[in-house]
Amino acid sequence: MKTVYTCFCTDVIHDGHLNIIEEAHKRGKVIVGALSDRTLIRYNKFPTISQAERIRLYESLDGVDKVVVQDDMMYDDVIEALHPDYVVHGDNWKEGPESAIRAHVEELLSAYGGEVIDVPYTYNEKVRKIDLQLREKLAMPEYRRRRLRQLIDMTPIVKVMEAHSGLTGLIVEKTVVEHEGRLDQFDAMWVSSLCDSTAKGKPDIELVDMTSRFRTIDDIMEVTTKPIIFDGDTGGLAEHFVYTVRSLERMGVSAVIIEDKTGLKKNSLFGTEVSQTQASIPEFSAKIAAAKKAQLTDDFMIIARIESLILERGMEDALERATAFTAAGADGIMIHSRKKDPTEILTFCDRFRETDKTTPLVVVPSSFNSVTEEELAAHGVNIVIYANQLTRSAFPAMQKTAEDILRYHRAKEVDDRLMPIKQIITLIDEL
Repeated sequence: MKTVYTCFCTDVIHDGHLNIIEEAHKRGKVIVGALSDRTLIRYNKFPTISQAERIRLYESLDGVDKVVVQDDMMYDDVIEALHPDYVVHGDNWKEGPESAIRAHVEELLSAYGGEVIDVPYTYNEKVRKIDLQLREKLAMPEYRRRRLRQLIDMTPIVKVMEAHSGLTGLIVEKTVVEHEGRLDQFDAMWVSSLCDSTAKGKPDIELVDMTSRFRTIDDIMEVTTKPIIFDGDTGGLAEHFVYTVRSLERMGVSAVIIEDKTGLKKNSLFGTEVSQTQASIPEFSAKIAAAKKAQLTDDFMIIARIESLILERGMEDALERATAFTAAGADGIMIHSRKKDPTEILTFCDRFRETDKTTPLVVVPSSFNSVTEEELAAHGVNIVIYANQLTRSAFPAMQKTAEDILRYHRAKEVDDRLMPIKQIITLIDEL
């Protein structure tokens, strides 16, 4: 009997999956691969049930002879181990980034005469409704809030991109690329006070109140499922910050980052060019401790951002603060630098890791942008935040378009660099 292999990454079985199994069963013994959690979050979406539960779900299906764990999105592991005669998959992998997976599978199978079987993807009202229900489940606060901690445990480094609107949230949510034989995507979103203020035409001085900033979060959450890290600036008064934490928890935000400065907030990249006052260690530690005491769930994270290197207070001051803030209850440490050379940041990470192996480290490589995620992970970094690149790329493009329309008194000259509106609309899901 021939061996037929298909891989599932779903938490709910619908008509489309049953059709795949039926088509596979016609050709021989059916082995279903359960994509592992670590691979699933890189390839498709975050699971809502555990890997063990998915395995049991697939084993319960009629026509399935065996279930194995697939730990390589390109199928190398299972094809080497099983040498299936057929690999069956929905024909939706013939286009887009997933087509690279199909091409690789076809190449692996051709080495010994195996064959790819593309089954027409099942589209009907029941399937559409189940897909929508899964998306809504992923967006629920209790699922979204805990996802950042899970990602830290499951990935070498968590990749976070800024979002400041529903549309930019969708870009972060849905952008998937194939590069050198693997698919990749962002893991989470950063709701930056700088980008949020800039989108509203306001200065980045904590002028935009929390009610308005929470509205931005609502806009993003309404159309996405990935976890959110919130830029809390200084956190304000400790008495106010505890309420911010409760609100963010209730909304389903995964973490807030607050910086150890006081007074009128000024952007860190100004460094010592403007007057900036750093909070004392006891003062900032007390703010962290008060917020942790007010917190209701174990999922939410309060991350302390240390400005010592920005303000040229030295490495020892930064390390002393990191130790103190962790002792006060901080769930992570963010270290920042204005220097283009990443040596200062990497030195801090190495020295911090000498005494603390577990507290998550966060960096924002806006200035030191030559360093790679792999290099950061090698120095103990857990989260990398691309804090303002979408805003900075959009502004010059929009400004150039506006200038050219004024210059030529028509829109023809700008049209070749505009995305078709139909392509933009495809980002937006219809109910």
